[in-house]
Amino acid sequence: MPINANNPDKKTWLPVPENSDFPIQNIPFGVFLTRDDIITIGTRIGNTAIDLGALHQLGYFEGIPLTEDIFLQDTLNDFISDGKQTWRLVRNRISDIFNIENRVLQNNEDHKKVVLFSMDEIEMKLPVLIGDYTDFYSSKEHATNVGTMFRDPENALMPNWLHLPVGYHGRSSTIVPSGTPVRRPMGQTFPKGAEKPIFGPSKLVDFELEMAFITTDGNAMGEPISIEEAEDHIFGMVVFNDWSARDIQKWEYVPLGPFLAKNFASSISPWIVTLDALEPFRVESPEQNPEPFSYLQQEGKHSFDIHLKVAITPENGKSNAVSKSNFKYMYWTMAQQLAHHTVNGCKVNSGDMMGSGTLSGPTPDSYGSMLELAWQGTKPIKLDNGEERKFIHDGDTVTMTGYCTKNGVRIGFGELSTKLLPIFEPKKK
Repeated sequence: MPINANNPDKKTWLPVPENSDFPIQNIPFGVFLTRDDIITIGTRIGNTAIDLGALHQLGYFEGIPLTEDIFLQDTLNDFISDGKQTWRLVRNRISDIFNIENRVLQNNEDHKKVVLFSMDEIEMKLPVLIGDYTDFYSSKEHATNVGTMFRDPENALMPNWLHLPVGYHGRSSTIVPSGTPVRRPMGQTFPKGAEKPIFGPSKLVDFELEMAFITTDGNAMGEPISIEEAEDHIFGMVVFNDWSARDIQKWEYVPLGPFLAKNFASSISPWIVTLDALEPFRVESPEQNPEPFSYLQQEGKHSFDIHLKVAITPENGKSNAVSKSNFKYMYWTMAQQLAHHTVNGCKVNSGDMMGSGTLSGPTPDSYGSMLELAWQGTKPIKLDNGEERKFIHDGDTVTMTGYCTKNGVRIGFGELSTKLLPIFEPKKK
């Protein structure tokens, strides 16, 4: 089935600002609270949010096999379960409805009043009920930087790293959408020079610049997803900030890996950009040596040219760009991650989320964490207001963005913006 929505020449009758992340060629999916306090599934073109539940009730998806309540839910999970053919049919239909040459909705003022919202009239929610969350460790540059800092630089990568996509199972209950503040975590640390561990607030809170993908129902328990079919089970992607407490992590991670240092908060951009929308921006992934096992081997272009940026805004200060990276640097592709995740028969469900791991590039200005950018605190980053940052301070807002551009079309994810608050203080009785 052709992806008509991707036509770069298509125009819309809705206003779209120049360099918007959301032209008619994007058509992402999300969940939002309307001005009437109704939660609905929707999409976005320019700065206009579109209520898909209302569109469906008004008959605009006639001919597409959808249940009556598919867009009247507070998560996208059931829609994602409908599969790739349905996603494509719906996205193509939305593209047709808002095509500048289509007058049906364009000339119906009554319908527009219930379907269209300005972005300041809505509140974005978490788009999916995330049952399970896995975080990978798939940037060779990031893994090399961390290994160089904490181990022998000559053996920065662990022996398994070049043979499989390393990952761990994270906590989904503390994944929040953009705009939701997070708190500095408490935990055990073992400061340098100390004789025993201490308990208290983390002093080394860090961001991790990542992308994440959302899966559909992929397989039965015991059934692997093949590398050839893996991308058919990926609905779309979000920008992902997997917050870290480096000092807690250093003390706790042996032998079972990240725990309290990672599960206190993770943040995602609220609009899921489909793999279909990203199709024109495919690029080859880095060369893999040694050659992976057969179940991980793939041909063709399986990465995407997604420009990523991180900025820090101190409280009562201006935004400071600190990193520019790209998703294409990721060594292990999403398809390889999903194929490896299920090769042992692990079941994947609709709404599951898989994080890429920190996406660092080859140059110091493209590193994806403060740990690397400030190189363990030895090279502090200077902000415009004269302050320095080795890690994230209370009151700082970390903003991440991602976009693709080609043939005059820009497809983006919008902002992922999160403020770090001080530790939780119980109310005094």
